Amino acid sequence: MSFLEHKIPPPIIGILSAGIMWVIAHYSFQINPLPMLTNSIAGMFLVIGLLLDSGGLVAFIRQKTTINPLKIEAASSLVTRGIYRITRNPMYLGMAFLLTGFGVWLSTPLAFVGVAFFVVYITRFQIIPEERVLNQLFGEEYRQYCQHVRRWL
Repeated sequence: MSFLEHKIPPPIIGILSAGIMWVIAHYSFQINPLPMLTNSIAGMFLVIGLLLDSGGLVAFIRQKTTINPLKIEAASSLVTRGIYRITRNPMYLGMAFLLTGFGVWLSTPLAFVGVAFFVVYITRFQIIPEERVLNQLFGEEYRQYCQHVRRWL
């Protein structure tokens, strides 16, 4: 299945995951005894997701390296500052938080299948291939970074 590595932009996978969640929610039961609380929790996840995404983007822009997830080999430097001190993949983590917020808002536990799909797909077909390329590009510096900072959280 390596033919899927770095082929589909992660935002498209996020949108596909949200679509899966929407369809599941449409055809399954909902649990929402406290709509105001549910919406507040969903909003919290959405805000955290946006902060993670924007923090990752800002770090890449400051370091003047590519943000294109399909062209990892074009990376000119290893980004390890800012949000990248906490997670190696803040933009993907942010997307997972956005999807989690969407799942909470949909109020059906089955919708979280979409979040799981996103995390598994992105890990297998985006993150692991990125790690191989970054290891080739940055060698020991990248290996040291991986020892100190986790892939997701």
